[in-house]
Amino acid sequence: MSDRLLPFEAIENFRDFGGYATPSGTVRRGVLYRSGQLARATDADIARLGDLGLGHVVDLRRSSERAKQPDRLPQGWAGRMVTTDLGGEGEAPHIQFLKTQPLTEDSGRRYMGQTYERMPFEPSHVALFRDYFDALASSNKAVLVHCAAGKDRTGLLVALTHSLMGVHDDDLMADYLATNAAVDLEGRAEEFGRALQKWTGKPVSHGAVVAFLGVEPAFLHRAIKAMEHKHGSLEGYLAAVLGVDTAKRDAIISRLSL
Repeated sequence: MSDRLLPFEAIENFRDFGGYATPSGTVRRGVLYRSGQLARATDADIARLGDLGLGHVVDLRRSSERAKQPDRLPQGWAGRMVTTDLGGEGEAPHIQFLKTQPLTEDSGRRYMGQTYERMPFEPSHVALFRDYFDALASSNKAVLVHCAAGKDRTGLLVALTHSLMGVHDDDLMADYLATNAAVDLEGRAEEFGRALQKWTGKPVSHGAVVAFLGVEPAFLHRAIKAMEHKHGSLEGYLAAVLGVDTAKRDAIISRLSL
């Protein structure tokens, strides 16, 4: 993963998710990026962002999240921010959960599994995912997709991109799970757990912390099974829900393949 992880000072989990083999060849490098939020970007980070040739930045966060931690981008950047205000009022669901529910390994994994089942069908995600795939089909510039930590909402959208391109399931999952190394999950879990316990005033298990900070195959599988159950396949979901018909799929594959 080391050659995919770009060294930023204060932007976490910033990775190039191209370079994987497909039936058409290889997914291009230098045009598909994923990361956590950009609010803490340093001046050096912003300069590096400016060198990437970004045409679109797809911010998957809720409007309330964006208001608290707005992205920092290069001054005069001429690209397009892709956002939505659908369903963005009030506290994020994970904050509500942390405040109100026991923070155990079982409750953490149960919450994450339920979240992944909902994500593909939530109106805000559908709107953003549609705009993202439209950008892939029509733009020759690089695209950055991010959420807060760059792991769940971003991880699902990246997995859909890899599936569309024909990336092998093993590579698709490996890219998804690379978040755990990129954010130093094991190294940060204890510190995060102490902070979370202080904030909530409730005991926090190590397993709950790992479930919230990291990603697991079971989470993504829950989303995939939900899409397959309703639409027969990921290709069926992409077409029926996100409007990625044959023509758009072919345009994306042509643009992103080497």
